[in-house]
Amino acid sequence: MYAVEVRDHIMIAHSFRGELFGPAQRLHGATFVVDVAFFRETLTTDAVVVDIGRAHDALKATLAPLNYQNLDALEIFNGRQTTTEFLSRHIFDAMAAAARSGELGPGGEGITKIRVTLHESHVARAWFEGPVAS
Repeated sequence: MYAVEVRDHIMIAHSFRGELFGPAQRLHGATFVVDVAFFRETLTTDAVVVDIGRAHDALKATLAPLNYQNLDALEIFNGRQTTTEFLSRHIFDAMAAAARSGELGPGGEGITKIRVTLHESHVARAWFEGPVAS
């Protein structure tokens, strides 16, 4: 299995509901380093997994509406717990849609799996990984 990974970051604010979250129930900030890995069984005719530039552009476009936002105030997350795990799935869904729609350029249709990892600190991270198939 071949893979290419691109990276960016976002700065957000949010809060959580429930005793499980202790002090994180209060509004707090987070900076996430976001890695997106694209997997395929064989290389394209150009000997790549995916166009790295287009993959990075798609990631930037996905993250832009979240960057410097209070996620509690965004309609798309109304009533949701915007945990690291939840956000990794949200970003995965957008990146998988980009692969299916051709936004990643020639070869993007051959991506079989994507993994989105959010690093919330140097000691903790979470990810969502799944197939790209529609």
